[in-house]
Amino acid sequence: MKTKFGLITMTVLVSILVSACGGQATPAEPTPTAENKPKEPYTMTIFGGGVTPAEFDERFREVLKQKFPHITVEYIQNAKGTTMAELVAAGNVPDLIRTDVPTLYSGYLDFDLGVDLKPYIEKYKYDLSRFNPVFMNEIVDAGRSGAIYGLPVPPYFPQALYYNKDIFDKFGVPYPKDGMTWDQVYELAQKLTRVDGGTVYRGFSSNPVNMLRDNAYSLPILDPNADQLADSEKWKSLFTNFKRFYDISNNKIEKTATLEGAAFGKGNVAMMANQHSVYLTIPPEVNWDLVSYPIMEGAPKLMPQRGPAYWSISKSSKHKDDAFDMIRAMLADEVQMEDSKRGIPTTLNRKDIKDALGKSHPIYSTKNMNAINHYDPVPYTPKRKAGLPDVAGATQQSLLSQAFIDVASGTTTDINTALRQLDEKLKAELMKQQNK
Repeated sequence: MKTKFGLITMTVLVSILVSACGGQATPAEPTPTAENKPKEPYTMTIFGGGVTPAEFDERFREVLKQKFPHITVEYIQNAKGTTMAELVAAGNVPDLIRTDVPTLYSGYLDFDLGVDLKPYIEKYKYDLSRFNPVFMNEIVDAGRSGAIYGLPVPPYFPQALYYNKDIFDKFGVPYPKDGMTWDQVYELAQKLTRVDGGTVYRGFSSNPVNMLRDNAYSLPILDPNADQLADSEKWKSLFTNFKRFYDISNNKIEKTATLEGAAFGKGNVAMMANQHSVYLTIPPEVNWDLVSYPIMEGAPKLMPQRGPAYWSISKSSKHKDDAFDMIRAMLADEVQMEDSKRGIPTTLNRKDIKDALGKSHPIYSTKNMNAINHYDPVPYTPKRKAGLPDVAGATQQSLLSQAFIDVASGTTTDINTALRQLDEKLKAELMKQQNK
């Protein structure tokens, strides 16, 4: 603006001087500047992980088109033929990559694609305090070098307690409320587990994987500093808390974590501990609502959660500044406000954006979505110390959830035995890694 204003002022002055001398002035042609020079068109590729093209288009494409009209965005979903490994092998490395903590190394850093965003954050004076510090701290810790390898993109996955209103109404039991403890939920589960008219009604179900993995202690499965199960006493307290629900007569746990996670959708389960996620499908015939995740005695009054994904830049990109500008655009307040209205929990600290959760969604707008904001999210689980052998997260989670199912179903005699066997299985997996 300063250059244009100066040019206009000089033209006016010349015109006045020439006029005063009785001559005719020829209008001056504006001098091309970096500010008004048309930008060269090019294509930027964005790898979105498991996010579908339809979701990317709905959330981001129009924003990028308006702000970057000279850039054609090519979107790539993680699928057969377009995995990160296949793209790297073919020399088609994207400019922008949607990373996450569990695959930060295997899907990004191990390919030597990592770009520390600190120089760009400093260059553009980008305010990191707008994000919840839990999410920023996690990506820094995961990188193990002090670098910032990405900025947090919604959603993250907070835990909640779902309930079937029709079952509560049928048996005249008051609905759950925000701020309940697990002891109070257990009392409700006892009242609502019954047989009526030949139908078995279960008081409680869960998604065992995320109920255990995303826990109130931020407790990891593998010890961060030793080749063993982390803090077995805390795992014992978690197993003990959840097992009692499945000890209630007629509230038998399903044989697998997948089946147990789907039980609430059958319509005969009163409550379910699970993540809030726009990807979670509850059949429309289930008249559900949700409240805040119950508080466990001895644990912090915080909400267990699974962290978000992150927008990262590829080292091979020739357009890193534009890529960072695109990240800023996709994480802007107005974009996250629209995300929140759709039911996608924000990674920002802004209360108004949090309070807008689900407001424009046909289903969430009728639910108690403020339950998600009742408590702050728990800190992330500590990562394994650099240099120590590790076990894939999916393998750890599978072993953990199966150990719990064995206890809850009575297959394993007691919790101590189950945890000892889990520890042995984790150590066996570590030995496999060391022998590769």
